[in-house]
Formats: sequence, C-alpha cells, structure tokens
Amino acid sequence: MLRRSSFSYTVQARCSLAEAAALLADPTRQEDLHPLIVRVRRVPPRPGARASYDITDRLAAGPVRLPITYRADVLVDDADEIVTVARQWPATTVRNHTRLRAEPDGVRIEVEITLAAPAPLFGYAFRQARAAHLGLAARLAAALDTSPPGSPAD
Repeated sequence: MLRRSSFSYTVQARCSLAEAAALLADPTRQEDLHPLIVRVRRVPPRPGARASYDITDRLAAGPVRLPITYRADVLVDDADEIVTVARQWPATTVRNHTRLRAEPDGVRIEVEITLAAPAPLFGYAFRQARAAHLGLAARLAAALDTSPPGSPAD
C-alpha cells in the first residue's frame, strides 16, 4: 500500500525568471546546493521527458551513509513552470512542481513536493525528502541572487 503526502516552500531571489528556471530545471547545476546529491549524470530522455538524469544521493541510516541512484525526468521546462518526477525502487516517486513568477525585485519561486512510497518506507523517505528540499531552498536565494543594476558590483 502506497502512502502520499506533500509539502511546499517559497523562495525569493534577485534574478531573472530565465536564470531561476535554468538552475531549477537542470539537476547537474544543483549538486553543490542539494544536501543529498553526490552525483548527477544526464542520460537519454525517457519518452515524454524533456531531459532525464541518473542522480545518486547519499542517505543516512544511523551512522551509515547509503548511496542510492534514481532516475529523474524533467517533464515541463518553461520560463514560469518546471515539473520533474523522480522514481526510485521500490515504488517511490517524488514529484516536484515549481512555479516561477517575476516580481519587481526578482523572482518568486513556489515549490510543491509530493512524495509517494510504500507504507513501511514512507516516514523515512518523507523526512529525508523534506529535509533535503528545505536545505536546497535555504541555499537557492544565495545561489541565484544577482546584484541589482547600478550596484557597486556592476
């Protein structure tokens, strides 16, 4: 029996929609930002996907760190919306639906993560996914922030 639940977060960043979308739709650019990712490799896209990746995470199980590899497919990659689905054995799916909206001082990033997993694994998988994605969220603004026009950095 599968269990399913969602969580969401919002990030404000001083950058363009294009810069935010480019980072968020490309897992190879997230290796240093995502707390669990240790390797990302682009692979031929699955039917219906715009891009596909094999991603290796390192999960904690007490004092042991376990590498797990899963497939992530980018299904939608638009300037204002990105949808990815990651699939891992056994029957675990993480759907990431990101919406981007331009604001006067940059971009607003709204993310909803939905995880489905077998009931015996659900609690652990949900806690790991939530902690990892909130860790990513905490690093996103700094990674995306650009100096406003006319600032001393220009």
